[in-house]
Parts: sequence; structure tokens; C-alpha cells
Amino acid sequence: MAHSNKDNLQVVYEDNHIIVVNKRAGDIVQGDKTGDKPLSEVVKSYLKEKYNKPGNVYLGVVHRLDRPTSGLVLFAKTSKALPRLNKLFADKKAQKTYWALVKKAPPKTEDKLIHYLKRNPKQNKSYAHKKEVPDSKKAILHYKIIKKLQAYTLLEINLETGRHHQIRCQLSAIGCTIKGDLKYGFNRSNKDGSIHLHARKLSFIHPVKKEEITLEAPLPPDNLWQACL
Repeated sequence: MAHSNKDNLQVVYEDNHIIVVNKRAGDIVQGDKTGDKPLSEVVKSYLKEKYNKPGNVYLGVVHRLDRPTSGLVLFAKTSKALPRLNKLFADKKAQKTYWALVKKAPPKTEDKLIHYLKRNPKQNKSYAHKKEVPDSKKAILHYKIIKKLQAYTLLEINLETGRHHQIRCQLSAIGCTIKGDLKYGFNRSNKDGSIHLHARKLSFIHPVKKEEITLEAPLPPDNLWQACL
């Protein structure tokens, strides 16, 4: 898997307060038990070199993307921006749009899916239930079909809630597992360990300038994604 490093980092937007990068599938956003270098550290190295900064570089992690997922990740560059961005995301004021490629087209052209997701930390997996079960959390997403390829269907997804593996789990629950997502029932993994889920767009109010920013992440270079354009 082609991991990001400070020399190949795809910066989509940057100013004094924030930096937004297009994450490659395989990057972890924040350090975990694997001990692999997280994207947050890669961004710090990039900033350190770019601005020739001595000492530690400040970087705040605002939200995450699953390791096999690609697309937009926003970081705070100042301690002033971080709590404001955290609040923005907590208050659901940041609009995230995802693209997903599924083998089996969903039953409707567009729909709202509501499930109750229960997380199993041991398996690092969520399970979807039609009705509320103990320890479950309500999950809501909206999808629409935006393109049909020969063997796959491209869906655009907007989240109303942000649950663990929400898109992967909810799509799988209606029989539309994302390409390459072995964990949620796809029949084989992608060669590079990615899944065909991409955080395509992000809209939010700038934490300091207070103006709306809308960003779009270029699609990964593989042929199937490129066929979606």
C-alpha cells in the first residue's frame, strides 16, 4: 500500500489555522496499537520542513477515517482552531460526502437508511440491527446512485450520524457491501488492502475566518475509481 510521507502528501487546502489532506488508503489518521506512523505525524513532518520550524509542531486531530478508506481529513494547526473545529463536528455542522463502489446495486435509486449499530471492539466491527438493542447507537445515512459502471455501482453518501464503520456496516446490511471490504462481506479484498470508499467532499465554516469552505478530494489513481469521473 502506498502510504503517505512528507514528500508525497496530498494537501488539498492549507492556511494559518487548518490543513486538509487527501488520505491514501492504508494511512492511519492517529497512532494506534500497530505502531505504524500515523498521518498526523506525517503532516507534522511536512509542516516542520515547509516552515523550517524548530521544536514541536502543533497539530490537532479533528476527525478520523478508517484505515482502508481514502479521502479528506482535516487537521487543526492552532490550539485556537482545534476546539472550534471539534465543536463544529460534534454539532454536525461539517458536511461530509462519501463515494462508495458496490457490486450489488441498492434496491432504490436513493434512500435513507436507519439502523441501530452495535460495536464489537474485539473484532473491531459493527453490527446493524433493525430495532434498538442494548448498547446500540442509532445510525442514519442517505445514499443515491450517481453512476453505473459495468460491474459496479457508484453511490454518493451523506451521513446524519457518525458511527463506527457506519457506511460499511449499513450498506452491507442492505446487501451492498463496498468493493474490497472483506470484513463486511465482500468476497475478496483489494490487492492494496484498500476498500472503495472515499471521503469525497467536505463543507464547513472556517473556525476563525467564519466563511464557508467546500473542498473535494481527487479520486485514488486506480482504474475503477477513474472510471467514475
